[in-house]
Amino acid sequence: MSNAPVDKGRRRFLTVATSVVGAAGAVGVAVPFIASWNPSARAKNAGAPVEVNISKAEPGQMLRVKWRGQPVWVVRRTDSMLEGLDDHEDRLRDPHSEEPQQPPYAKNRYRSIKKEYLVAVGICTHLGCSPSYVPTEMEEHIEGVHAGFFCPCHGSMYDIAGRVFEGVPAPLNLVVPPHYYEDDETILVGKDKGQA
Repeated sequence: MSNAPVDKGRRRFLTVATSVVGAAGAVGVAVPFIASWNPSARAKNAGAPVEVNISKAEPGQMLRVKWRGQPVWVVRRTDSMLEGLDDHEDRLRDPHSEEPQQPPYAKNRYRSIKKEYLVAVGICTHLGCSPSYVPTEMEEHIEGVHAGFFCPCHGSMYDIAGRVFEGVPAPLNLVVPPHYYEDDETILVGKDKGQA
């Protein structure tokens, strides 16, 4: 044991310096550990909402985007397409969208927020094929229906609101994903308005 006087300032400095270095080390270990709990960028992208610019969509045109690995269609319907929706409701399996294939705000004849635009997942509800968009020649597939979707794999047919016809293999209407209008030119697919 030394009889030299104790330098309390030096001791305090060493204690503080050691504490700071220890705290920095703990933070250095904790940050990557906690960050590893967050989903990866790939996982975030797989379910991330998708913006669709509809400003240049012509009447009758269908835009395609990918959300959660699935095709999503945005169809700008013409006036004649909309007028024809009530002509065949007696031939639809679920004309009033009673099955939960759409958010509450799309449970209407048009199955949409704005009647001019249909937003639907482009996958047949029978076996997961991708139906074809038939903008004007649907009468070749089903009499009296001017536009809609036809699945060539097994013959399922949907009207221009994505409602399935009776007597086809598909059991349900096309899925309408959550979506909202950010402004007059942009639809955000994959998120409801006000959702965090």
